[in-house]
Amino acid sequence: MKANGYGHGAVPAARAALAGGASWLAVATAGEAAELRASGIGTRLLVMGALSLEELPVALAADADVVAWDERFVSDVAAAAGGGRVRVHVKLDTGMGRLGTRVMSEAITAAELVRAEPSLELAGAMTHFATADEDPEFVSAQLARFEPFVAELRRLQPGLVVHAANSAAVLGEPASHFDLVRCGIALYGLDPMNERAEDRGLEPALELTSYVAAVKAAASGDSAGYGRRFVADRETRLATLPIGYADGVRRAFTNNLDVLIGERRYPLVGTVSMDNITVDLGPDGSAEREAPATIIGSDGKESQSAEDLAARIATINYEIVCGISSRVPRTYHRDGVPA
Repeated sequence: MKANGYGHGAVPAARAALAGGASWLAVATAGEAAELRASGIGTRLLVMGALSLEELPVALAADADVVAWDERFVSDVAAAAGGGRVRVHVKLDTGMGRLGTRVMSEAITAAELVRAEPSLELAGAMTHFATADEDPEFVSAQLARFEPFVAELRRLQPGLVVHAANSAAVLGEPASHFDLVRCGIALYGLDPMNERAEDRGLEPALELTSYVAAVKAAASGDSAGYGRRFVADRETRLATLPIGYADGVRRAFTNNLDVLIGERRYPLVGTVSMDNITVDLGPDGSAEREAPATIIGSDGKESQSAEDLAARIATINYEIVCGISSRVPRTYHRDGVPA
């Protein structure tokens, strides 16, 4: 549920996940855990990210599990526990190179310290894959590093929860599933390999739409947008949509995106500005004011995915959906009916 539910809205996404059978929810920050608790969500939460001394009490107040990998942080958690009992997951860095210690003996020492603290419970062992979306051989190497750590922590704490798999590993590496899996992007129907979601049986949950705010004629030589990066070479008609980079339509899409209007595909032309984009309807094109305009989603036989947008600007679908800002209103539907 991190990053505002990958741009979809954390609280509605959390409720949908629970309705779909999820028994745990994971976030990256203490603030994200607090938001879910404030909304009335009572299921087990795991904060996967680093926590400062200021953030740690927020996570504990949300009754969230936390992640440790060194003695210092274990001591910090014990000091902040305040008479409660905090569930701690110990992380071994098997190849991602970010959080966690690379040294198994250090991670085991951290786990032993957790067990020795009356206010702490050794709840889990975890790692994270660096290449599950592209290099299965390195995934296998990471698993080979992780398994001895798992065996030792299970000896220390029988019954602890072991987890490693992100979305790509859930789909591609059954040996990584252990006791639970941490689906992220796949929960939202997006392809963790950044290819075609439908090829993996995934159906995107999100559509991003705007509407036609104005239509005007343009003569040959007329321009649109900052810097005159589009100049008409013929008479045409231009539609303006009130959505821009402040909403998540990246400036990199300048002269480099299609928009679906009236079951047809039209090119975005000119510079993407903070609040508006412009679409070339062509000399014979027509669009009524307030007509829907689809940026991600389907309109008739035409469709455009987050993966399509990502390919346009050499990024990944994660960045496309996470970049949809809070300014964009979210409307939620269940089985096609507003929820």
